Amino acid sequence: MRRRLATAAAAAVLLLAGCTSTEPMAARPVRPVPSFEDRSNHDGTSTPVADPIYPGYGNPALDVLHYGLTLSWDPQSRALTGKAAIRLRAVVAVPSIRLDFSPAYTLGGATVDDTPAAARLDGGDLVVDRALPAGAVATLVVGYAGTPAPVPMPSHRGDIEPLGLTVTDGGELWTMQEPYGASTWYPANDQPSDKALYDIAVTVPEGWAGIASGTPAGVQGNTFRYTATTPVASYLTTLAAGRYTKTELTGPHGLPVQLWTRTGVDDSGRLAALRRVPEYLQWLEDRFGRYPFPSAGVVVVPSRSAMETQQMVTVGGDVLRDAVVASSVLVHELAHQWFGDAVGPATWQDVWLNEGWASYIEQLYNGKGDPGAMERWERGARAQDADLRAKLGPPGHPRADSFAENNVYVCPALLLHELHKALGDAGFFALGRAWAAANAGTARDRAAFTAFVNRQTGRDFTALIDAWLDSPTTPS
Repeated sequence: MRRRLATAAAAAVLLLAGCTSTEPMAARPVRPVPSFEDRSNHDGTSTPVADPIYPGYGNPALDVLHYGLTLSWDPQSRALTGKAAIRLRAVVAVPSIRLDFSPAYTLGGATVDDTPAAARLDGGDLVVDRALPAGAVATLVVGYAGTPAPVPMPSHRGDIEPLGLTVTDGGELWTMQEPYGASTWYPANDQPSDKALYDIAVTVPEGWAGIASGTPAGVQGNTFRYTATTPVASYLTTLAAGRYTKTELTGPHGLPVQLWTRTGVDDSGRLAALRRVPEYLQWLEDRFGRYPFPSAGVVVVPSRSAMETQQMVTVGGDVLRDAVVASSVLVHELAHQWFGDAVGPATWQDVWLNEGWASYIEQLYNGKGDPGAMERWERGARAQDADLRAKLGPPGHPRADSFAENNVYVCPALLLHELHKALGDAGFFALGRAWAAANAGTARDRAAFTAFVNRQTGRDFTALIDAWLDSPTTPS
């Protein structure tokens, strides 16, 4: 997720003249980097972990393997009608199936493995009265209808907006939902550790478009289909419905790229900013390896922020007004496709693992071309780091009421800068490529990252990583 625009603009101005690195190449041999193609096909299996920051969301006793979502939006009645077919695995024996789901909906009946099952809404949970033994795999199908209602975001950010599916005054739909807004439009195990496969079909009025995360899978009449064959965390899904214009581009190695702009709203300048997406993807691939998904895209919505939703980045129209800010934001969100989407955090304790990488890569891109820019950035960032640690605490221990504030962006970006200086360009970019590719489709924590860094580099960076993530003051 992107930090507030004022900070982005200031950073872009500060770093326009930066560079990737002036450090010498690492002397020790660089270990081989796995590729995304080395991975076997995923079945959606995850290792769910109870989230310590937002324990009210997610159910670590269940592992969702696949969501099949059939949705229909009526802007006149403002009714979202849905059917969710959810294939799940009981990690341990459970007395009932419990998933996160908004109380704004009315249930239309449920089955488990084609057998009727009693289902009810209990606060923010969908509860289905069907016990499952440990290891059992079952398919829950539930129908629902209602008017979407977002939930408050637990943060003090300057671009604060409600989380989840939002209805505009004109009856259009859009969503940004990090950390737990997915359950405002479908029953979800709404925690980052449970990644699943998706098939989404959304039916909209004549002349409208339905846009969702995943790979476009065709349009039949007014029904738009998308599929995700690489596991997706619930917060990384997206949905938009409205009057849109589609622009199709080609990215690196023939990668299909779809741009969705609001018809009659987004001007040529915004589209021009988006047309640079293939250029940004090529720059990222040159450093961090092949883009990890079958397609890429951007959908523009009426927001002040942006979000790294998987394969279909969600960007607020205001972000694209300034070309410099647009470039910075788009590189940040596209970098997340490697760092945060392909491999993400097991819990929100480690949101720094997403934002540190994307923030540092953003600075590298903004600063390309001037050998002194990163040194200037480091001086300014260290001063900011000291203030952030005093106000918000260290990045390895985020506060529940201060989600995704600048301490989890700036502070871990400085950590990565220290690794970059120690490893040089060859070692650092090899580390980034290897981390994203070797762990694609999974959720990881600090311990896994530290062990990987030490193994990949052949050096022990444990003390450095711990200091930057835990210290109440800026490490020397």
